[in-house]
Amino acid sequence: MSGVKAHEECKTHYELIQMGEEQEGGGKKKKMTRFVMFKIQDRKEIVVEKQGKKEAEDEEFTEQTWKTFVEALPEDEPRYALVDIDYLSVDGRKQSKLTFIFWSPDDKTKVKDRMIYASSKDALKTVCKGIMKEIQANDHGDLEYATIMDYMQK
Repeated sequence: MSGVKAHEECKTHYELIQMGEEQEGGGKKKKMTRFVMFKIQDRKEIVVEKQGKKEAEDEEFTEQTWKTFVEALPEDEPRYALVDIDYLSVDGRKQSKLTFIFWSPDDKTKVKDRMIYASSKDALKTVCKGIMKEIQANDHGDLEYATIMDYMQK
């Protein structure tokens, strides 16, 4: 462990993407968050950097949805993310899995940054219990939509 800790807002955002958020006037919670991106701030703490919202709770997860997430990743810095990915199982059933993404572009980041992110990811994963899938991506080829959909079916 690197000594980096997850800020309490990380757990709050994890619960929003996993369980949904309260609606005005009460009623059923709605899952309106598509992704949450995290960064290490000042080499001390994992914080929420940004989130991507769904237009509607039943919004289809499409290649464009994935592209929007990938475009939000910085080109030259590592990041963590939780993404709510919808896909079809091998037998054609609709599935949804909360997926942990560790983005660490090898050719554009400093070794020290890659090392601190690699040694700190468990601090975030400890706060985010119940993650179904994990993907480590080191270049944009690892994040191609077809590659992700194939991985989700495994």
